[in-house]
Amino acid sequence: MLQYILQVVLFQLGFLLMYELLLKKETFFTTNRWYLLITPVVALLLPLLKFESLSALVPATSLSGLSQVWLPEVYLGSQPENIQQLPAVNIAQDQGLQINWYLVSYISGVILSLILLLKKYQNLKNLFHFRTIEEDKQLRIIEVPNSHIACTFFKTIFLGDRLSKAERQQILSHELVHVKQKHSLDLIFFEVLKIIFWFNPLVYIYQSRIATLHEFIADANVVRTTTKRSYYEQLLNSAFNTKNISFINQFFNHSLIKKRIIMLQKSRSKTIAKFKYLFVLPLLFMMLTYVSCSYENSSINATKDDPLSQYSYTLNLEEGMTEDKKKIHRKYEEFLSNNPGYVSWATISGNTINYAVHSVAEEVPEGYIKLHVSDKYDMYINLPNGGKEKDADIYAEEIEYDGDGVPFAVIEEVPFFKECQGLTSNEQRKNCMSSKITEFVNRNFNTGLGKELNLKGTNRVITQFRIDETGNVVDVKARAPHPKLEAEAIRVISELPKMQPGKQEGKAVSVMYSLPIIFQVGE
Repeated sequence: MLQYILQVVLFQLGFLLMYELLLKKETFFTTNRWYLLITPVVALLLPLLKFESLSALVPATSLSGLSQVWLPEVYLGSQPENIQQLPAVNIAQDQGLQINWYLVSYISGVILSLILLLKKYQNLKNLFHFRTIEEDKQLRIIEVPNSHIACTFFKTIFLGDRLSKAERQQILSHELVHVKQKHSLDLIFFEVLKIIFWFNPLVYIYQSRIATLHEFIADANVVRTTTKRSYYEQLLNSAFNTKNISFINQFFNHSLIKKRIIMLQKSRSKTIAKFKYLFVLPLLFMMLTYVSCSYENSSINATKDDPLSQYSYTLNLEEGMTEDKKKIHRKYEEFLSNNPGYVSWATISGNTINYAVHSVAEEVPEGYIKLHVSDKYDMYINLPNGGKEKDADIYAEEIEYDGDGVPFAVIEEVPFFKECQGLTSNEQRKNCMSSKITEFVNRNFNTGLGKELNLKGTNRVITQFRIDETGNVVDVKARAPHPKLEAEAIRVISELPKMQPGKQEGKAVSVMYSLPIIFQVGE
């Protein structure tokens, strides 16, 4: 979400800079109005658009941050047959009321913005109590006593009774433009944006710019029927007493008068100046390219001085696999497989593992254990608990190989629960089975262990089990930070109901499964 917000602000800033530098001084007022209305919405949508063809323009090298790369399976001892990787099961212990301070801050801002809007509306509502001097289906004019006010809200024009007859005539011509072109809708639109995105200062700038543009549009229409000199005098000599309400069009806005006079003196922009709007196309192209490549770019660790760093990865153990990640993994593996003079170092830190390519001649840090990754390359990994080799499978068993021709990943008919019997494809049965196992574990796992063992944060349990030729769950194993968590995981998995066994070439076969269980315990 934070990345989305930053991208929206960045894109709105880009559109506003283009308006300030190229478009603001042009007399294409209507076109500028649509530009200011459309571009903030486009900025909201752009971060959601990702085009693979554009991401290909920037070469992907390595992943970091929140990305996860699935490396080849690491075998400790003999290679098991038909191992299937199940998605991690997330179990959260009920900790009562948990306060999300970010959400509280956002909602507080929204509420404050609503209060301010209601206060402005109350000031406006008070104006409706005064005498209506003219009204029809298209227009209503309300006279405000003891005032020089002149402003518009939708089809209602407010005029102070202290305005002279000549002033009223010109002001009405001006305010009628606001009514006919429905300028109030523009301002209300930005009021809504200010409530939702109260923290974004660019929304306030957008509203200010379009309010100014409304005055330019109205002025340009009025001077078609009156002399510019008399109109200037009207702007300079009239006093004003308009309330500060951001969603009404104000005739006497002191800060705008100078700008309005300057714009009235400008010559009509030449048609060729409209080509300036074409600059929005390369701007959009750059934004789309940035969005499409942001994922890859945010994860690049490579530098010009260290070409091997382009093959480095940071694996977050709680994240999922995507097609983009698989593509980058293949490049990583291809380099190690084709360059026997290099090995991988896996550095564990909390819930992340950083994988980096190093020369075999480079000295391996103390505490790293050598693992043979099938027949392709070697990996050195630093293990927790003082580097005990027995814990290596915690990280090895959850890694699934995505290469071609791997026997454990190819099975004609996967095992399945009886509830999934009506499904025909392997993928459907696999998804159904995964869903049922997740439901079963969540329903039966004793979350009270969190309090009993005084656990905090994320506790990861890696389980392995086999569905034999009869469909029974056997050979259940587990690795966890605490023996009681291991015992609980083994108990729950062992109680899984009997299933239809997997089949290969028409014969029932046993299938090994690895299931990570992520036990979330509140602080």
